[in-house]
Amino acid sequence: MIGWQAASFVLLGLALAGGFAWYERSDPSAKVLALVATLAALAALGRVAFAALPDVKPTTDIVLISGFVLGGAPGFAVGSVAALASNFFFGQGAWTPWQMFAWGVIGLLGAGLGRLSGRRLGRVPLTVACGLAGLLYGVILNFSTWITFSGDLTFDHYLVIAGSAFPFDLTHAIGNVVFCVAFGPALVRALLRFRARIDVRFAPIAAASLVALLLAVPVAFALGTPAAVSHGVIYLTRTQNADGGFGGAPGAPSNELDTSWAVLGLAAAGRDPRSLVRDGRTPVSYMLAAASSLQGPGDLERTILALGAAHVAPPAAMLKSLRTAQQKDGSFGRLVNQTAFGILALRAAGTPASSTAIRRARVWLTHQQNADGGFNFAGQGGGSGIDDTAGALQGLVAGGAPRKGAVARAGAYIAGEQNPDGGFPLQPGGPSNAQSTAWAIQGLVAAGRVPSRTTRHGSDSPLTYLAGLSVTDGSVRYSATTTQTPVWVTAQALTGLAQRPFPING
Repeated sequence: MIGWQAASFVLLGLALAGGFAWYERSDPSAKVLALVATLAALAALGRVAFAALPDVKPTTDIVLISGFVLGGAPGFAVGSVAALASNFFFGQGAWTPWQMFAWGVIGLLGAGLGRLSGRRLGRVPLTVACGLAGLLYGVILNFSTWITFSGDLTFDHYLVIAGSAFPFDLTHAIGNVVFCVAFGPALVRALLRFRARIDVRFAPIAAASLVALLLAVPVAFALGTPAAVSHGVIYLTRTQNADGGFGGAPGAPSNELDTSWAVLGLAAAGRDPRSLVRDGRTPVSYMLAAASSLQGPGDLERTILALGAAHVAPPAAMLKSLRTAQQKDGSFGRLVNQTAFGILALRAAGTPASSTAIRRARVWLTHQQNADGGFNFAGQGGGSGIDDTAGALQGLVAGGAPRKGAVARAGAYIAGEQNPDGGFPLQPGGPSNAQSTAWAIQGLVAAGRVPSRTTRHGSDSPLTYLAGLSVTDGSVRYSATTTQTPVWVTAQALTGLAQRPFPING
């Protein structure tokens, strides 16, 4: 993503230069618009410049003060445009509209504060307002996480999300206080001098039109599909074989493993696998035809999970075989990964989380957690891995485990193993790769965390890292240096980029 980061700096720098140039040459109305553009670019650059310090940004202060001095419409514009522009550096996603809205609201609240105080506010009240604005921003983003990713729309779960995010929100608020003490009153005085010299009034209809236009941008973005996802879908559809299935690479013979993963990736990205017809065959028809050749619980679980993602009920014999494979202790094969997928497959087939089979599997799985919060595929005591932990975490949540205790510890373990490039390795300390990063994203979402805010080393988020591995044909590389099994890798990357934990139909 270095190219995008450099381009972001160039574009924001040009916006600043262009804003100042426009200000020098333009009539009063254009000068106000130029100042708004300049402040938005400054707010975005402030966010980028402090990327190494998560949640410590001057952006919120700049937005609030812009609204405080210039009014509601300019304040909203500065906040929403700053969020959109800076995310060309941090990575665009479903969080962008919410960030645009949150900072836009702070700009509007700044305008209300300015109106109530006659734009006369001392250093201390202004500093308090900036600190509270940081907490409000966190409340809005936590709400977005709750309704977008959690799958558990209870107030108790919102409190869990808010509680886990509180350290970040508090850091944001403290940073706002420090920045306001440093430059807040000076920025207010500078903008007041501008306002005194050039008095441009925003008529209500004009302000409403501007706000509506800016709200249309995040709504349109939210309804759109990120480029890496749409390109990945196109790539997968082009690699489908005449028998309806998929191989590990374009032209490779179809097999059940790659077909199941392709179905899961396509379903996660919003493409109905049943709509992919090649010579009258679909991926679903291929999987059903190959059902008799499945070997062991792992194949059964993956196929049932994929059929569920395609909204197709598994054959009764397949589901019976899966249930028969469950051990007396509740596990499947006495392995963490098979037990996690056993829960996911049962849930995908419509088995309630409260069922005895799932409850027993969940209890067994919980007891396999290592002291560091992670899981090993074989059970407790083996070295924890990112893929195994993410799979176990999704199984626990799908099986009805609350997002605290074992789930919270597993989420913390995953977040703590992030590499400096934003990605995740298969084993702690190893190089990042696309599949482990996709698993990590799914695990983070299942645990109620926000992947876009997972930047342990102050660098890219895992979403940005993963999108950066997308190449021109739409496939996703395994790593920055390796290309292998592109169909499988791209399919798994789609589940991460779409931020959809298993089961997809859950």
